[in-house]
Amino acid sequence: MKISNAFAEMMVHIPLCTHIEAKKVLIIGSVNDELKSETLKHSKESNFEFGDLSIIENKENKEIDIVILTDIRPDLKILANIYRVLKDDAILCFLSKSFSNNKDELKEDLKLVGEKFWIAMPFKFEHDTAIIASRKYHPTADLNLQRADFLEDLKYYSAEIHSASFVFPASIHKELTGIAKR
Repeated sequence: MKISNAFAEMMVHIPLCTHIEAKKVLIIGSVNDELKSETLKHSKESNFEFGDLSIIENKENKEIDIVILTDIRPDLKILANIYRVLKDDAILCFLSKSFSNNKDELKEDLKLVGEKFWIAMPFKFEHDTAIIASRKYHPTADLNLQRADFLEDLKYYSAEIHSASFVFPASIHKELTGIAKR
């Protein structure tokens, strides 16, 4: 999987600028230098661990603040393992399908995480659509502007892009109402 700057910035900064104080972050799946570079921008406050799904097996219950899946689509089994290690105010972020390419798969992903999380919202960047699922923090209402505005050397992400990435055309917004948990 080729990871673009936009992908690396959005998949890292959307959840990390939403969570109030993420200490432990797991990034599971393909990782490249751009993605690792973006995590370094949060390294003073967060501890990052990279690996495959097996790293979850060694984690204690409720010890992780954020899980980012770079190229793994969760199913019930994967989600159950992730849910076990997430703290009560944790965030999960993963790539899904765009509404225009496969609206049924996007809806399935939203329903899957919507069963365990209070908030399950899609967001778009470039040609990708991802989902952020949270037990507490809302990705636009709880955006930490002080953190987002002081990130340096960005090519794509900004606080404005963060908020705008959750805006969809009225017809898509209407069709996802009741499925996406906003």
